[in-house]
Amino acid sequence: MDHTTDTPAPSRDAQRLAWARNASGDASLGLARASTDAGFRSYWRTLGAEPSRIVMDSPPDKEDVRPWLRIRAMLESAGVRVPQLLAEDDDNGFLLLEDLGPDTYLHVLHADNADALFDDAVTQLLRVQSVPVPDDFPAYDEALLLRELRLFDEWFLGKHLAIVLDYSDLEIRERVHRVLIDAALAQPRVFVHRDFMPRNLMPANDGPAVLDFQDAVLGPIAYDPTCLFKDAFLSWPQDRIDAWLDRYHARAADAGLPVPSLEQFRRDVDWIGVHRHLKVIGIFARLHHRDGKSHYLDDAPRFFGYLGHVLPKYPEFAPLVDLIERRVKPTLREYGHWTTVTGDTPA
Repeated sequence: MDHTTDTPAPSRDAQRLAWARNASGDASLGLARASTDAGFRSYWRTLGAEPSRIVMDSPPDKEDVRPWLRIRAMLESAGVRVPQLLAEDDDNGFLLLEDLGPDTYLHVLHADNADALFDDAVTQLLRVQSVPVPDDFPAYDEALLLRELRLFDEWFLGKHLAIVLDYSDLEIRERVHRVLIDAALAQPRVFVHRDFMPRNLMPANDGPAVLDFQDAVLGPIAYDPTCLFKDAFLSWPQDRIDAWLDRYHARAADAGLPVPSLEQFRRDVDWIGVHRHLKVIGIFARLHHRDGKSHYLDDAPRFFGYLGHVLPKYPEFAPLVDLIERRVKPTLREYGHWTTVTGDTPA
């Protein structure tokens, strides 16, 4: 009789620690949580030997690390400051990276240093947007644009507010989707990070270093500047945003990037911003309901504020304004959380 038993697989924590010790050559090394993000990756700071390092843990059954590695190499070859790669295990989803410290731009930005820090960020952004894009690179095509817009419909309207759109509302939704998608596809296309915002920038002497770039695509040139200045977690006065966008536009033109006229660029920022704001509200609702990460919804009011600034400027979005006023606001008031979700005050 065979009395052998299967040895249980080591836990992810044990795998991570064993790999970090082997990769660093320090058998006594410890790990402490450094940060997490909205996906499945986690980050761990080494304890013991100096200098400290960061271990990225990207479970291969949930988030393949290879796209991150591929795009990191593309960015580095174009002169973009990215985290130094010290060791890698593609199959098991572990990377050993330089430790850039605990603070991102989100932690250090304030009214007095924002001009200088954003100017440095734009220096990196211009390099990002100049990255040559291979033929097999994913694109911000119609399918992806539509899939992102439907996050708002499915997760915020449907799951979060339990709103069932009637036939006329569905027609409104489809018209707005068509307008936004056509506008996005009409923009000049460059390498797009998709989350080029303060939380994904790390202060560095030769930086800032750019993080979280694994979802990059070929897409609209106005997308990343919009992310940078209309952030998910940090708001600025509109006059400062306008000045930073104008400064970006001038620098991009000088760098030979395919920016349109300033007037057209400002419109492109507004319209691709509407797309992104709707998408992010939907993502925040999904993080709450599917992943149990409820704190993201606390920042949904910021995006309704962005929408409130832009939508009334363009008659093409009047149907969306009507839908929000007629269906969304009353539902939020009925559930008693209008102030926490959109920042508005009940009538």
